Amino acid sequence: MTKDKLTPIHEYHLNRYQPDKPQFAIHDLSQYLNKNQRDTSKPHIHSYYQIIWFKRGTGKHFVDFRQYDVSDNAIFFISKNQVHYFDQKTDYAGILIHFNEAFLVQKDNKVDFFLKYNLFNNPYQLPSCSISQGIDHILDEYITQIRRELQNEESFGKEELIRIYLKAFLIQVQRRIHDFERNATAVPFTLDDKKIYLIKFVNLIDDNYTKGLTVAEYAQLLHISSRTLSDLTNHTLGKTPSQMIQERLILEAQRLLLHSNLNVNQIGYRLGFDDPSYFVKYFKKHTKLSPSDFRKSVS
Repeated sequence: MTKDKLTPIHEYHLNRYQPDKPQFAIHDLSQYLNKNQRDTSKPHIHSYYQIIWFKRGTGKHFVDFRQYDVSDNAIFFISKNQVHYFDQKTDYAGILIHFNEAFLVQKDNKVDFFLKYNLFNNPYQLPSCSISQGIDHILDEYITQIRRELQNEESFGKEELIRIYLKAFLIQVQRRIHDFERNATAVPFTLDDKKIYLIKFVNLIDDNYTKGLTVAEYAQLLHISSRTLSDLTNHTLGKTPSQMIQERLILEAQRLLLHSNLNVNQIGYRLGFDDPSYFVKYFKKHTKLSPSDFRKSVS
């Protein structure tokens, strides 16, 4: 698997992908899949975010080695560096949006938090939701406005308007999720203290999972006790802090086995294992496959 390999002709675009510059592109999903089926049907990874709106069609979509159902009006939110791929079908109707963090986040901490942890890679939610037919016409209007702006080459405030429409799109979807959870008598995703601590813990794991920190050290970074951290993860996710750390380490190992040319020993060293043989045992314990067998199974 390669990173950012897909380079189709954009139907609409602001600019070509450059790491530190705002990036945005929108595609017709069916055209995109027909043009890039060879790559999209294989596990791949991007350095940008994706919104995949399956307006019509049923099938499967795969995110971080898990399979999810696709149905009419399902929307998937793919975070940067997540492994994902489409099934072999190309008869989906829908919209595919690419954008990077620099495009959406403009020194706005609330939006930064919303982008990273609310819809994308959120430990509380699946990577997809179904909007049924409740707000599809509203979302379609935002898409129409975005396309209209992209067709105007040098219009004043073009990028800012597209950013506003994209934020509005995401907010409308989040509202839909909240309404669904409320109607299902579930606890909606509100940013209370417990959930903020959990999200901070997930963020700390992302930053430190190769360093071998203990649960006590993570708790210290959060300025809470180990018991409080354990209660938090158990009550909210049904997992121990150690399980969450292990899952993140294994996920990164799977990603590296899939999209890098590093050998198994090199991957072990990169993930903080001093003994490559211990990395192999650790990986096999948690996945039931050796690293080499896993790499063969997804190649």
